[in-house]
Amino acid sequence: MNTTKRENPKTIALLGGTFDPIHLGHILPAQETALWLGAEQLHLIPAHIPPHKTGTHASAKQRAEMVALACEPAKGVLLDSRELDRDSPSYTIDTLREITKAQPKATLYFIMGMDSLLTFTKWRHWQEILTLCNLVVNIRPGYQHHELERTLEPELAKRLIYRLTKLQREKVGQILLHESTPLDISSTKIRANIKNSISYSEYLPKPVYHYIKQNKLYR
Repeated sequence: MNTTKRENPKTIALLGGTFDPIHLGHILPAQETALWLGAEQLHLIPAHIPPHKTGTHASAKQRAEMVALACEPAKGVLLDSRELDRDSPSYTIDTLREITKAQPKATLYFIMGMDSLLTFTKWRHWQEILTLCNLVVNIRPGYQHHELERTLEPELAKRLIYRLTKLQREKVGQILLHESTPLDISSTKIRANIKNSISYSEYLPKPVYHYIKQNKLYR
């Protein structure tokens, strides 16, 4: 099952994750970032078997259905279920290769958090990833850029871009920093709240909240 629309956008923003469950802390910053970039589509890509995790709490089918529900009211936000069709661990490089093959004229922006950037050189074929897309790193407002430059590997530090106006649209391998509005929400907290009968509805799109209740997930 792959519900990605067969269109030919010029710019696509990508957000991967376990989405166990998907929540507003995933969706709202990603939408804000995609709008800032001028991306025509935002693809939400649930991971089948995350390389850094032992498993998931909801099934692949349930997580895909929750992402699809979250996408329904949002224009240009799509479930991309290609990783769920694999029987192997979900690696970003494989996904980017597939999307590039399907949309060779599109510019890809892969959205990630600061923690992911700091460990990026441990990702599989990270050098090739930089030949297929630009990275967009959501940081907290007021983050000191010089601290990041000192922390990152030199190969990554030299690719940093601090202003959207400096982005070269025809190129890949750029690392663009975006000051996004932080939301203190996590799937772990939501699952814990459900298990302990604590309110959690405010963290989720309404259709996802009702899906979790109907299917008695995370209890």
